[in-house]
Amino acid sequence: MMKYQTSVAHEPLCSHTMQSIDILEQLIGFDTVSRNPNMALMGHIASLLESAGIACTLLPDSSGNKANLYATIGPGDIPGVMLSGHTDVVPIDNQDWTKPAFELTESDGKLYGRGTCDMKGFVACSIRAALIANEISVKTPLHLAFSYDEEIGCIGVASLIDLLHQAPIKPAMCIVGEPTLLSIATGHKGKIALRATCTGSEAHSALAPTAVNAIHLGCDLVNAVRDIQNEIAADGKRDDAYDIDYTTLHIGKFNAGTALNIVPRSCTVDFEIRNIHADDPSDLIEKINQAVAPSIKEARHIAPSADIVIEPVFSYPGLETPTDAPIVDFVKGLTGGNATCKVAFGTEGGLFSGTLGIPTVVCGPGSMQQGHKPDEYIEIEQMNRCDAMLESLLAQLETGL
Repeated sequence: MMKYQTSVAHEPLCSHTMQSIDILEQLIGFDTVSRNPNMALMGHIASLLESAGIACTLLPDSSGNKANLYATIGPGDIPGVMLSGHTDVVPIDNQDWTKPAFELTESDGKLYGRGTCDMKGFVACSIRAALIANEISVKTPLHLAFSYDEEIGCIGVASLIDLLHQAPIKPAMCIVGEPTLLSIATGHKGKIALRATCTGSEAHSALAPTAVNAIHLGCDLVNAVRDIQNEIAADGKRDDAYDIDYTTLHIGKFNAGTALNIVPRSCTVDFEIRNIHADDPSDLIEKINQAVAPSIKEARHIAPSADIVIEPVFSYPGLETPTDAPIVDFVKGLTGGNATCKVAFGTEGGLFSGTLGIPTVVCGPGSMQQGHKPDEYIEIEQMNRCDAMLESLLAQLETGL
C-alpha cells in the first residue's frame, strides 16, 4: 500500500481498521467507466465487507456484468442511515491526462485518478465507516447503497430502488456522497433526456424543393427549443439557491445527412431539460410540440409522412428537501456547518426521496470542479474531513438515534 500524509489529525474509532485512502487506492485500480463491467469492483467491495463479517446483497443486471450492492451493519429491524454512492466513472477518452487515470497518485496533498472526486472517495470513506460500525456494534443500523450506471442517467440504481421499495423497513434517511466540499445540498434539478426524430423525404439535391429536408425540420426544432429557453431565461420561474436559477434546455447532438447531393430524409436531435422544482418538463415538451406543429403541417403538403417525434431517452427526478427538515439539522450536526445549497448536477437522491420517500441530502468530499476532467483529484484534507463526518455519524449510531 502507498503511504500518505494526513492533513487533518483525528484519532480513528478503531485504529486497526483499514484507512479510507488505502481503500480508495484499491477502488481507483478498477476501470469502471460506465461502458465497462463493474462486477470485479463490486466483488472486491463485497470481499472487504464479508471478510469482516458484514453480509452483502449483490443485485446483478441481466448480463451479470454489472451489479448494485446493498449492506446493512447493525440491527435489521429498525430504520437506519443510508450512505449512497455510485461506482461508475466517466471516460478518459480524448482527455490529456498527465497522471495514470486508474492508479492513485499523491502529489501536493491531492490524490489523482479517475473517480477520486466523483465519487469513489466517498465510497472508500463509507466502506471504512461500515467496517468500524461493525466493530463497535451500532444500535442504529448503517446501510451502504452502491450503484452502477449513474453517469449515464441514473439508470443502474433501479434494482436497488426495487429492493428498498419491497423492504419492510426502509432507511430513515440517506446521505448521497456526491462532491459538495462537504456542504449540505438540499436540492438539485431534475433531468429528462430526449431525442427528436425528424422525418422528411429524399430527392436529388438539384430537385430539393420537391422534397422535405429533414435538417430543416431539425433546425425548426432547435429554434423552438432556443425560443422557449430564452422565454424562461427572461420571464420564467426562479430558484435562487441555484447558480443557474431557472430551468435550462440544451441541444447536445445533431445528426443528419449522407451526401451533399441528397436531400436528407432523417435527422435526429438529442436534447435535455434540467428543471427546477417549480417547472414540469412535460409542459415544456408539449410547448415544443406545439411550436413545431406548423412546420410539420407545411412539410406534409410535400411529404405526407413528414414528422417530428420527440421521445424520452431517460430521466430522473430532482431533489427538493426542505431546509428545515430534520435530516438537514442532523447532517449539520455531523459536519459542523450551518449553510445549505443546491447543486447543478443530478444525483440518485431524487429517486430515494421522491420514489421511496426517504429524506435525503447530498453531502460528500471533493468538488465537482474537479469531476469529469483530466487529472481528476480529491484533496487529502477532504478525505479526512469526510472520515471525521462519518465518525461523528457512527458515534450517534453507537448510542442509537
